Amino acid sequence: MVMEFVRGGELFSYLQSNGPFSFSTTCFYAAQVACIFEYLHSRDIIYRDLKPENLLIDEVGYLRLTDFGFAKVCPARTYTFCGTPDYLSPEILLNKGHGKAVDWWTFGILLYEMLTGFTPFADEDPMVSYKKILDAKVAFPKDFDRYFFAMINRNAKSLVKHLLTPDLTRRYGNLKNGVQDIKGHRFFREVSWDDLLAKRLKAPYIPLLK
Repeated sequence: MVMEFVRGGELFSYLQSNGPFSFSTTCFYAAQVACIFEYLHSRDIIYRDLKPENLLIDEVGYLRLTDFGFAKVCPARTYTFCGTPDYLSPEILLNKGHGKAVDWWTFGILLYEMLTGFTPFADEDPMVSYKKILDAKVAFPKDFDRYFFAMINRNAKSLVKHLLTPDLTRRYGNLKNGVQDIKGHRFFREVSWDDLLAKRLKAPYIPLLK
């Protein structure tokens, strides 16, 4: 089996050493993940294991999604309990069946983690963490309001909360307009999606390679 060699390491390592990310850095990486999920979902593939450890950085600073162990071709609904604890969605925890919307929940968790440096529902006790996930009360750290400008602050909180809702009829990415509700959100208003896909946008971090 021959696989692409992605030399820049994990986004997780970069986030641990340099996070939390600035708004522009978060936006750059999040936009790529949105495009990745848009493509996978167009092929009826759900990924189910988004986390910084599974995002690799290539030689020009763009992301590659790796580890498709939990990915599945799923046109409608499936019932497998899987994922990373801090990223599990309410519908997976309740074991009532899930579909593509789980990926948009994990996208909200990733977005929050890039902006703050930690996940929103983490706890040393997994059962407490699961209860927090089911309650879905998203709280930002006190210094978050000082870290970003007010407009950026509002936009970031708005998108995160539209993603981290247990109500599938309200979760962005799962509504009538699909991914366009996310790509058209004011959080991404500075993103040129065509330039991003063509890799014409300059990456905030280009790994030093030997």
